[in-house]
Amino acid sequence: MKGGDPDVVVIGGGPAGSTVSTLVAQQGYRVELFERERFPRFHIGESLIPETYWVLQRLGMLPRLQRSRFVRKHSVQFVNAAGKLSAPFYFWDNKPHECSQTWQVVRSEFDQMMLGNAREHGVAAREGVRVLDVMFEGRRAVGVTVREEDGPVRQVRARVVVDASGQNGLIQNRLGLRVWDPVLQKGAIWAYWKGAHRDSGRDEGATLVLQTACRNGWFWYIPLHDGITSVGVVAPVHDIFKNGNGSGHTYETEVARCPAVSARLRGAARVTDYFAAKDYSYRSRAVAGDGWVLVGDAWGFLDPLYSSGVLLALRSGELAADAIVEGLARDDTSAAQIGKWGPLFNRGVDRMRRLVCEYYGGFSFGAFVRQYPHLRGTLTDLLIGDLFTDRVDQVWAPMDSLYEPGRPGIPAWDAAISGEAPPPATAKRGAATGRPEALASTGRTDRVPGVRISGGE
Repeated sequence: MKGGDPDVVVIGGGPAGSTVSTLVAQQGYRVELFERERFPRFHIGESLIPETYWVLQRLGMLPRLQRSRFVRKHSVQFVNAAGKLSAPFYFWDNKPHECSQTWQVVRSEFDQMMLGNAREHGVAAREGVRVLDVMFEGRRAVGVTVREEDGPVRQVRARVVVDASGQNGLIQNRLGLRVWDPVLQKGAIWAYWKGAHRDSGRDEGATLVLQTACRNGWFWYIPLHDGITSVGVVAPVHDIFKNGNGSGHTYETEVARCPAVSARLRGAARVTDYFAAKDYSYRSRAVAGDGWVLVGDAWGFLDPLYSSGVLLALRSGELAADAIVEGLARDDTSAAQIGKWGPLFNRGVDRMRRLVCEYYGGFSFGAFVRQYPHLRGTLTDLLIGDLFTDRVDQVWAPMDSLYEPGRPGIPAWDAAISGEAPPPATAKRGAATGRPEALASTGRTDRVPGVRISGGE
């Protein structure tokens, strides 16, 4: 990279940061990326849904993935509390295109591939560098203060600062932008297993979503390479972390109560300690301000149910990059310009949120498809992440018709701050302060995490 200040500074080298930095650098702008950890590093979020294909194609990542050892994924299948399997949702049957085969990735490997790809496109990516603060002049972000390992503190100025710092949410915390979801107050416990059962043929790499015995949660079951399977349980926070029994005790109890999971783990060996996370459904009041943009988990996180996390990281990075490139060319890095993608993005996330909330409310995919077989394809489009088109909205009215008249609607992600409903008791930890001026509105979205990742108890 040429000397002098970069055009864009990116905080964080995960999928969102790698995406936005690569796409901006592809257009000839100088990009400097700072990642506080050294890769490879552990991260959860292993299942890619088909709509990630289009961003990965733009990034030039597809050849790397096609050569990789990652397990190929062709479908998702649901299992109810009684152990009854739905018909698999095969992506190819719905969309016969190369994009309908995707991957189950080990994130330490995938994220390192993404960051390496960014470097190959001209991004100056530095690991082991901690961003201490974002510099503001008035309301405008003008750069960052960083400290390299055992090095001095220095300032790096830039025309745009992209916060891709993940759930740490550097700018989101500083400006009080986080909003906790009033509905999705969940927790997760997971571990990795060697030798767990997996199906054959094109079902070998399927993601399974298995309802818990008490029907208030679900398991994910994701086959990875080297014979490893990621198995996690998700349930309301007050249920999954109650009584102080510890993550391992709760996990093993839930596995034992779910025959569909315990049968698949019979003969398998757990090869890691237990990991846990809670309070992870949140969104930011804004995607951008003058000179700054939020992408990926620094903007928000929905829920692990339909494996949308990496897609939303990639898409937010892509949309932000396009707005930044256009803004740099026009010498306009205002909130309105570099955050112009916010309303579209939030509408898409709201569609996935509706599906997530419907599942937790008892929605049956099988009953819906039997009643409205002509909408099976549209429902599958939503499951594969085709969220950013009004065409898919045709499923909502038929979905509503399956409920008794007068059923309460799902509170909006920002209900606690919009006056639609009182905030939940747990929302006080993430209560956002007054809205700063000169922000690009996000549209409607969710709440920030006190994510805790722990090995064992």
